Order: sequence, then C-alpha cells, then structure tokens
Amino acid sequence: MPLLKLETSLPVAAEKKEKLVLSLSRILAEVTGKPEAYVMITLGEITASLGGKIKPVAFADVRGIGGLTPKVNAAVSKEVAALLKKELNLDSENIYITFTEVAAANWGWKGGTFG
Repeated sequence: MPLLKLETSLPVAAEKKEKLVLSLSRILAEVTGKPEAYVMITLGEITASLGGKIKPVAFADVRGIGGLTPKVNAAVSKEVAALLKKELNLDSENIYITFTEVAAANWGWKGGTFG
C-alpha cells in the first residue's frame, strides 16, 4: 500500500521493465508521502481500444489507504503521464488513471489486514 497497477498495450522491452517499475515506485512514494518500502507496482501487457480504435494506450489503477487527495491524484497523474511519455513515447491523451481509497480493514498484508 499504495499500489499502482499499470497495464499498457505497448510492448515494454525487458531491459526497460525494471527501470519503468522502479521509476513508478519512486513517483508513488514521493507524491503520496508513503514509505517506498510499502509501495507495490505491477506491470502488464493488454490488448485495448480507445475511442473505438486499437491504439497505444495505458491504464493505471492507483489504490491506497489514506492520502489520495485531489492534489495528490493530480500530481500522480502528471508524473505518471510524463514518465510514460519519456519511456514509452505514449501521449497523455491515451492514458487513463483511476484512484481508489481502500479502508485499512479491506487491505490484507502479512496474513492480516492494516485495519
């Protein structure tokens, strides 16, 4: 917690995957103010359409326990879009990001929950 699950229709070269995931981890930790030791990033490849057309896209689902304020969400969105532009040459108009606050009792870890 927090978690950023990134799915993209662009193939990510093996040598770029680690850099991308670690960059996303730093962004999420810095912007949310949460320790990076608790940040999880996942990366998956998808087939997707946007606007009725198959095109390069990305979808990020960000979840956390506390701290996902409108200001934080806007900053995460900006930083993630900039990173995806730099690393994958993906335009921000082809990136959707959702933000979900999760109750501590609904987030499991170490065989228990945070709440």
